[in-house]
Amino acid sequence: MAQTPRKLFEEVGDDKPKADTPRAGAIDAKRRGARGAIRIWLMLIFALVALMIVIGGLTRLTDSGLSITEWQPISGALPPMNEADWVTLFDKYKATPEYQLQNSGMSMTDFQFIFWWEWGHRLLGRVIGAVWAIGFLGFLVTRNIPTGWTKRLLLLGVLGGLQGAIGWWMVHSGLDSTGQEIGRTDVASYRLATHLGLAFVIFGFTAWYIFLLGRTESDLMQSRRNANKKLFSMSTGVLHFAFLQILIGALVAGIDAGRAFPTWPMMGDGFFPPDPFQLSPVWRNFFEDAGLVQFMHRMAGYLLFIFGIVVYLRARKSSNKYVRRAFTAMIVMMLAQVVLGIVTALQSAHLHIAITHQIGAIVLWVLILRARYLSAYPKSQSIREA
Repeated sequence: MAQTPRKLFEEVGDDKPKADTPRAGAIDAKRRGARGAIRIWLMLIFALVALMIVIGGLTRLTDSGLSITEWQPISGALPPMNEADWVTLFDKYKATPEYQLQNSGMSMTDFQFIFWWEWGHRLLGRVIGAVWAIGFLGFLVTRNIPTGWTKRLLLLGVLGGLQGAIGWWMVHSGLDSTGQEIGRTDVASYRLATHLGLAFVIFGFTAWYIFLLGRTESDLMQSRRNANKKLFSMSTGVLHFAFLQILIGALVAGIDAGRAFPTWPMMGDGFFPPDPFQLSPVWRNFFEDAGLVQFMHRMAGYLLFIFGIVVYLRARKSSNKYVRRAFTAMIVMMLAQVVLGIVTALQSAHLHIAITHQIGAIVLWVLILRARYLSAYPKSQSIREA
């Protein structure tokens, strides 16, 4: 049967199947809801880790970290249930160098005070582990983890497990009899620095993932084309420098060096602390001499602030207002942290001021990460906003 020829301007009918047309945002079409849910889950972990760092700082400042002398990941979650349990735990604490050299004669009430701080610190660690495990397995089983994110989320769990092991490695240094031989009543400062440093690494990865999940993959790919590579590189340097300063701050806390020289800008009667290399071998002075450790923390703080100003001035030239604002927030918080550090030294690391200084480090760490993120993935803006 012959077909009737089509007219020149005749519209094509719907009798033939149409080819699928590309849709905007196709790269984000799969598992779009999972990104939001995972981001909320990570925000919870973010808040818990931040609280963990603060409680860890208070545990150190109250000298509570050695009140529990055993590492019992499962059974240790239960607190003492009766008087006999308290007596048993107290007797174990009495065998530690800290009790014998520093707290001899401590009452049961005083022991219970430091015990609850350490128990709460460890319990929060267990809660964080449970929140991660439940969330990760839930998203994994339901296949709601976006492509490329399984290893990233698994990394947080691996680092969390490692953190628990390092925490016990740190506590064990304060229970070891070799500490008593050199007159040490606290944990080894370099182990404390390792423990705190890893906490900030976990905190940093969590924050970075939250930033990435806050935008679609297509938006990130497009914004990456406008990245300020030089500013990203410089902010990465600030991030590493700030991490080094955090580690030195942990050394200060580990040996109570913050109480050693309540003067500023001088350290006592001079710029340098007196007799900074009395300990043998020499390397011990960089970890255990209060004057030298505090001096390193001060000098690193000054240099970090100067470097921060240089990066901030570079960021002011950016045409992106979000980048400029991010680096402005960073330098303002950096200045506040310098002031807090000076006040902490002048007040001999008073409990409330010292913990405020540590909270300041957490806030600054996040702001540096955010500035670095926006230099790599700047948000779009209109020509007028630029």
